[in-house]
Amino acid sequence: MLPNLICFVLTAFTSEPRTDGPMKLPYQRPDARCRTFTSPHVEKIIEDVTSRMVDKDMARLFENAFPNTLDTTVRWHVDGSDPVHKELKKRTTRDSGSWEGPQSFIVTGDINAEWLRDSTNQLLQYQPLAKKDPKIHTLILGAINTQAEFVIQSPYCNAFQPPPPSKLDTTQNGQDDVVHPAYENSIVFECKYELDSLAAFLSLTNTFYKHTGSTEFLTPRWYLALDALLAVIEQQSKSTFDPLTSHFEPNEYRFSRRTEQGTETLPLSGNGNPLNNGTGLVRSAFRPSDDATILGFYIPANAMMSVELKRTAEILRKAGKANQALALEMRGQEMEDGVWEHGVVNHKRYGKVFAYEVDGYGSQTMMDDANVPSLLSLPVLGFVDVNNEVYQNTRKMILEKQGNPYYLEGAGFKGIGGPHIGLENAWPMSLLLQCMTSDDADEITENLELVLKSSRLGLVHESINVNRIRSYTRPWFAWANSVFAQTILDLAARKPELIFGRGAEPYVVE
Repeated sequence: MLPNLICFVLTAFTSEPRTDGPMKLPYQRPDARCRTFTSPHVEKIIEDVTSRMVDKDMARLFENAFPNTLDTTVRWHVDGSDPVHKELKKRTTRDSGSWEGPQSFIVTGDINAEWLRDSTNQLLQYQPLAKKDPKIHTLILGAINTQAEFVIQSPYCNAFQPPPPSKLDTTQNGQDDVVHPAYENSIVFECKYELDSLAAFLSLTNTFYKHTGSTEFLTPRWYLALDALLAVIEQQSKSTFDPLTSHFEPNEYRFSRRTEQGTETLPLSGNGNPLNNGTGLVRSAFRPSDDATILGFYIPANAMMSVELKRTAEILRKAGKANQALALEMRGQEMEDGVWEHGVVNHKRYGKVFAYEVDGYGSQTMMDDANVPSLLSLPVLGFVDVNNEVYQNTRKMILEKQGNPYYLEGAGFKGIGGPHIGLENAWPMSLLLQCMTSDDADEITENLELVLKSSRLGLVHESINVNRIRSYTRPWFAWANSVFAQTILDLAARKPELIFGRGAEPYVVE
């Protein structure tokens, strides 16, 4: 790769503006010499898909978005064979076996840190290529290995600094946090405990196995990470009050931040609001938006973790770990049962629906947030069939202002938002999930058009002001671009006529 300043100049002067289409979206890929990772298979998919797309602006957006993670966010990748890497490893690690094998550090975009959840989703559209593309195979294997090291080091944390062997500079988030258990600032960027982050680590692994059949990630370090993950699940299954003595039991994880925003810290000295025992659910201190939960049993994350524990159990069973597989399967089933028993409520307007959060005492938070996992994404996560009655009732509820306080509509844009950005910004990501959970051609087309109109820079943003479509947050947010790419590929296989034209044949990445 060339130095950053040279790359900036090259990219600025080699951008290719569209000469056709009403919006004429700009070409937003870096100069080829400045891309952080390349794959000929990715380039072929870009050509295959864009050459068939009817809307050339939509094609340009896919051309920019599909490779965005590879083009811009692979800050460090080694295949494990470099002798320099081996020497660095010896000088920067204490634990035997750590940082061995391929490693990949994937940043979120405009923040020089890796979120477990974001990086898993950023790589998702490349997973089908891992079986036939050795470079993609090694990249994703490296991402699994790197995430394993992060989970071993600080299983309660959500975002991480560049690994020590990378020799990349660390950055601080500028916040004043008091967290228990303590963490090392040189390793951790932010330590908000989010159950879905741990589920994302399993999802990255499980999806890699699904597409490759490879179990080379089953190293002693991966098993250590799994043990750390299961320890968190055990600790966060405990109730606030001892069920026998009724005595208050401080949470194993506590978080306090000096802030004026209530969503940025936990109440009650960092413990969070009380939760009941015997639910089968696991608490999550924060949501995937990085906002604090109100009621700690966050239903989408419990649903996601239940699915991923069962998927992991299948891998372990085939690897000869029958007892461990059974334990994971049982825990996953317990969480699934907890979701159906405590997370489904009777709504006076919509009937039986999934609550967003519960506490096991009978209280619920009724809403949805754009960030995944969400209630809208439950079929995509594999928890429930899209035609399930409870899900369909829930979907109707969260896509109406009367049912979801964070469903936002304005003169220029609409969709699900969340408290993280405020009360005027909806997230394109929610519209893309709406497309992937719908069979309605009009609904899909309308939402795709809204995402396109809000992506005037040629990339998908974090959020859009519903009254001023040109006003957005985060020009460079790789996760949102990955979700757009995943949506286009989903439609290419499931509803090809909507993007390729009437009578088009399905296109499936294999």
